[in-house]
Amino acid sequence: VLSGRGFAFRRKQKIERQYRKLLKKRRQVHSQQDDQFTDTYPEHLKHLYLAEEEKLKKRRRTPDDSVSPEEKLNKAVDVIYGCMCLMVLSVSRTCTFSPRSVGTQEKFKNKTSNQKAKEDYEKIKAEHARKKEEAEKRKQQREEAQRLYKKKKMEAFKILSKKTKKGQPNLNLQVEFLLQKIQQK
Repeated sequence: VLSGRGFAFRRKQKIERQYRKLLKKRRQVHSQQDDQFTDTYPEHLKHLYLAEEEKLKKRRRTPDDSVSPEEKLNKAVDVIYGCMCLMVLSVSRTCTFSPRSVGTQEKFKNKTSNQKAKEDYEKIKAEHARKKEEAEKRKQQREEAQRLYKKKKMEAFKILSKKTKKGQPNLNLQVEFLLQKIQQK
């Protein structure tokens, strides 16, 4: 390894590459925002979109607009680049940089497998409880329907099974029962 080309130099190059990527992405975003109000809209609606663009530009402006936005951006970039270089120097001196510290923030945003498993368990448990309640309701409805059916059957049986004094079936009651049945339908 040449002098000055150790792990700190490689780390510095990596950070510079990441910074250049970030700048490139920002430029792409700005170019998309500039183009969104022109040329892609129908001619009869273009004036509306241009008016909206002017409103947005006025909102973005600050009281000290004597400096152009490009100059502000260049100053901000220089400040950020300077901070990045200082960070690289401090990291290379202390050597306490851990790639895991960056990844831990992302892990806290995502749920752990244990949390996912608990949520799945709770969902399944709630689904089972809901199905159990539905089954209980259906069972009660079925029992109520069977009870009403047996009650009607018993009443019909009592009417149809009545006998005269001599033990003969009472045809008058049977005919009346059939008449009521026909009238109900």
